[in-house]
Amino acid sequence: MTKLVKDVECMEMIRRNLYLDKIRPFIDQDLIKVLIGLRRSGKTILLSQIRDVLLERGVPKENIIEINFESRRFKKLEDADNFYQYVTERAEKADGKVYLFFDEIQHVKEWHSVIPSFRIDFDCDIYVTGSNSKLLSGELATNMAGRYVSFHVYPFVLSEIQEFYEINELPYTREQLFVDYLKYGGLPMRLVLPDEHSVRTYLEDVYDSVVMKDILSRYAIRNESLLRKLLEFLLDNIGNPFSARSISRSLLSAGQSTTVDTVLNYIDKLQAGMILSKAERYDIKGKNILASTEKYYAGDIGLRNVSKASEQIDTSKLLENVVYLEMLSRGYDVKVGKLDTQEIDFVCYKGQKKLYIQVAYVLSEDCIAREFGNLEKIDDNYPKYVISSDIIDMSRNGIVHYNIIDFLLDEKDI
Repeated sequence: MTKLVKDVECMEMIRRNLYLDKIRPFIDQDLIKVLIGLRRSGKTILLSQIRDVLLERGVPKENIIEINFESRRFKKLEDADNFYQYVTERAEKADGKVYLFFDEIQHVKEWHSVIPSFRIDFDCDIYVTGSNSKLLSGELATNMAGRYVSFHVYPFVLSEIQEFYEINELPYTREQLFVDYLKYGGLPMRLVLPDEHSVRTYLEDVYDSVVMKDILSRYAIRNESLLRKLLEFLLDNIGNPFSARSISRSLLSAGQSTTVDTVLNYIDKLQAGMILSKAERYDIKGKNILASTEKYYAGDIGLRNVSKASEQIDTSKLLENVVYLEMLSRGYDVKVGKLDTQEIDFVCYKGQKKLYIQVAYVLSEDCIAREFGNLEKIDDNYPKYVISSDIIDMSRNGIVHYNIIDFLLDEKDI
């Protein structure tokens, strides 16, 4: 679909209420707000919307200090002492409480020691973003224990993309919107690019940035070839169960020398860059996590598609990945379920809520028996859903069938 959007700032008009509703209760609370997400997933947009909420509440503009550490303009502030001095000088000139917004804070050396100092030295409310899931691990977790609250920010989901089209009065059908999403994913910036070539070039550049900057450079990984082959393999096989040993064997058979320990180490780094997400396997009867095999999903469908080593299109697995990301964005903890020898695609938790989901491309007669049958074997009263591309409602025995587009665009939080 070709877009004709005049101003990139129109993306800020899409209110990311999935996250704003979670963050609002913590505004002006003495907790550092940490937004973590894949590179270019919309964290900067969300920061600007939090700033707008503050302005609407009457906070003076001069009391808001914003620094984007991906800008060359702030290169000198990557030094912890320069960073502290710059912010302190601006804060002391403000009248009253200041609000600190630091985008991609991981660029600042020893930032974990500077941020807590701001809390002590003057009256402030702090918001930071980062593109690494391990931002709050190790020494930082110790320094800031009990002093922060974190939020995982995901790329746009289909309902947000639909809102973008409506705001900009762009023509679309729901089916076109969905096919476009399956192909190019939800990174916000791709929505304002004029043609498919531009979108693909952009996604390839983001993919390389995540691999090169967020993973290879940060962790000083020497075997770039192995890292890329491993990532391509996992993204090519989204939704398939693997162990580190089976992955190692597959890479060895393809001529890529490696070990199980190296595979585990590299997967950990790929997850930290959030280009890859692991879904643990959960024994529904035993109610425990199974350590033997996991499934992996792409952090963004568009990035997955530009990285694919093969030309094979597995629509079923794409739909599964889309549902996985949708449930994560709705705030659920998502696991893969095991029931005796049967598999339940997703077991989802949020607070006291729990539900089960099966995902299929098309519900053939055999598929209906399998997808509904597996759910019917679960002996509890939690909600159960089957999601597919079929437009005819096939709900039965208390199990709700959803057309996938209806599911993604439904305002109800199942």
